[in-house]
Amino acid sequence: MENPYLPYLGRLADIQPLASDIRLFRFEFDDQAVAQDFTYQPGQFAFVSAFGVGEAPFGITSVSGIDDTVDFAIAKVGTVTRALHEMGVGDKVGIRGPMGNWFPLDDIKGRNVVFLGGGIGGAPLRPVISSILHDRSSYGDMTILWAARNPGLLVFTEEYDSWRQAPRTHLHLTVDEGDENWNGHVGLITRLLQQVGPSPDNTSVVICGPPIMIHFAVIELQKMGFASEQIIMTLEAKMKCGIGKCGRCNIGEKYVCLHGPVFSHSEIKGFLESFV
Repeated sequence: MENPYLPYLGRLADIQPLASDIRLFRFEFDDQAVAQDFTYQPGQFAFVSAFGVGEAPFGITSVSGIDDTVDFAIAKVGTVTRALHEMGVGDKVGIRGPMGNWFPLDDIKGRNVVFLGGGIGGAPLRPVISSILHDRSSYGDMTILWAARNPGLLVFTEEYDSWRQAPRTHLHLTVDEGDENWNGHVGLITRLLQQVGPSPDNTSVVICGPPIMIHFAVIELQKMGFASEQIIMTLEAKMKCGIGKCGRCNIGEKYVCLHGPVFSHSEIKGFLESFV
């Protein structure tokens, strides 16, 4: 793209409910040449434009080369997201990206992988899980710890059965507060982590969720013997430009949009507390 501030144009091909006030938006480009060139990696993000309202950054939840559309899980929490939730199939939107770095899937081949996903923060982890499932033999055991404030906020529930049925894959769910139909684990994801007790031997941990969740999850993982280099996380920050120019998303000397959003804990352990 010659001008990084100009979005690619396209339309909403499909919209599906994921959870309470969270929808999955599937995007198709107007220009097929753009669609073929728009390649991305698990963990990257893009800005989605609601024309006349604004744009906001979201993690890409689809997998390049596997999915036919570019997908975003979007919670209705602000001006741009409310405008997107009011749209319908066929409406015009724009995408600016892809941006940022990605999860080091090649580097963790042969290792066990533990996922910690909290609420809508689980959305950027979905393409990582999907990528491992499509290349299952290249990785060790996969343990997914998936959390939400309540059962109505658990995302990608229709995929849980396929995760459970995959070889050497274990799914554990928890909610902060259950309802009359919930018979699973109740409590913070850190309590579930203590209960599951994954071994740090030959294991990488991938985390996405609210900053406070990441903070206390890292503390718990370190108690279990995980080194900072074994803990990989993706961070959310207030972004405007997405290309490291405006300085709004700095964390120490790094910019989340440019040097992230994926970091190992060893890269940012002196600055992570500023996000909490």
